[in-house]
Amino acid sequence: MNFEVIATSVYDAQVAAENGANRIELVKDIDEGGLTPCYALIKEVVQAVNIPVNVMIRPHSYTFCYSERDLLIMTDNIRIVRELGATGIVLGTLNHNHTIDETALQNLLAAAGKLDVTFHRAFDEVIDQEAALTTLFEFPQVNRVLTSGGKKSVIQATNQIKKLRRLTDNNPCNIIAGSGLSIDNVKEFIEETGIKEIHFGSGVRIGGNALKPIDPEKVRAIVKVIEALET
Repeated sequence: MNFEVIATSVYDAQVAAENGANRIELVKDIDEGGLTPCYALIKEVVQAVNIPVNVMIRPHSYTFCYSERDLLIMTDNIRIVRELGATGIVLGTLNHNHTIDETALQNLLAAAGKLDVTFHRAFDEVIDQEAALTTLFEFPQVNRVLTSGGKKSVIQATNQIKKLRRLTDNNPCNIIAGSGLSIDNVKEFIEETGIKEIHFGSGVRIGGNALKPIDPEKVRAIVKVIEALET
């Protein structure tokens, strides 16, 4: 089981790593769904933790349909992320008809090289998730797809998550479930869906507030749930 936590600071990243998270998703502006953090923060977080750090590549929160200039900025950010030693990137590209923008994705992946790649929750805006996932299977660099099953909370989409997870059974691309998971519901959710990767943001923060720091006790509590399920 991979347990990923959103970090917006060096403190967040250290707390997540020290208390059992397996991977960091590093962002700024978490309340806007996460944007690309500054280079100094990327550098400091990479040096501060010994678990993988995947960096959000998202220049703005207006749309997931990107202009040529947007894509140039994203490509440059990917290059810098590589130079700073991060493990991976988190991105997503859509057409105006809510399908995967394959051309934009291919161009960004060309810049990514051997970086670990997550296709983020832009996936929750596609018209047909099964078809979109099949499209993403054509891009071997995409290691996982972050999704809430098209719902505000993944807890409302357990059947859809099961469908998507089954589609990945014979494919190296994984489904990582996020949005709405908490200490109280994660055990039942994992048991019901068979999911192997989970993603936490506000669910491990003080008071469940996305703008508050990570609560180490909540991170440890999630780890205990995972360990109990794996024994």
